[in-house]
Amino acid sequence: MEYENVNYKAEDGVGILTIDRPKALNALNAETIKEIRSVLDTVKVDSAMKVLIITGAGDKAFVAGADIPEIKGIGLQGGFDFSRSGDQMNHEIENLGIPTIAAINGLALGGGCELAMSCTLRVVAETAKLGLPELGLGVIPGYGGTQRLARLIGKGRALWYMLTGDMIDAAKAVDFGLANLMVKPDELMEQSMDVAKKIATKAPLAVKMTLYAVKYGLETDLETGLILESALANVTIASKDKDEGIAAFLGKRKPDYKGE
Repeated sequence: MEYENVNYKAEDGVGILTIDRPKALNALNAETIKEIRSVLDTVKVDSAMKVLIITGAGDKAFVAGADIPEIKGIGLQGGFDFSRSGDQMNHEIENLGIPTIAAINGLALGGGCELAMSCTLRVVAETAKLGLPELGLGVIPGYGGTQRLARLIGKGRALWYMLTGDMIDAAKAVDFGLANLMVKPDELMEQSMDVAKKIATKAPLAVKMTLYAVKYGLETDLETGLILESALANVTIASKDKDEGIAAFLGKRKPDYKGE
């Protein structure tokens, strides 16, 4: 399928989704969100896909935010639906069933930071800056930012950066746990791909169950989370992938997982 605002390619079980509006600093307008969600639909039904990398075109921005001229024309009647479209996009990323890696090559502000936070992992270039500056425009983060930032870096820090509008540089992002790895700008995609390929060697079913165990376990009390973990572990224990993993280990060879 041809897209106007994004590019998508896949190779060896790893997909790369590039938001391609560099003149607009890859800002998220309604059509871009629609195209991202279309790619996510494609990825979700592709059984060969094991990891998705999301990045931005150019070297200035991952996604600099929502499209300001578009927001200007939205009133009370359309505002809720506008916010929900981005929120639903991020929900779909978070619940894709495979790990996602945000390769953050520059500014990840507002909607861009929210998109990055919906990914499983975040790799940042040394020049990257993240933040939620929406209050300076008279609005609040509407694509999940008030919820995910607090969960990732804690309530106090999250409120500081939302209320002040200060940006979080790459080093602080790693220190806070907002990002997993900081790399040189010219090594961003190579390092992100290395991480994706490492994950892609793991049993797909075990990866999926781990994503669910962590996501839903953290939303409940510890005992309930442990019961959830046991139930999901049981699914993997009964899988063909477990049989293949053990056979490969004993046979000193690489496993050939089928996600079954």
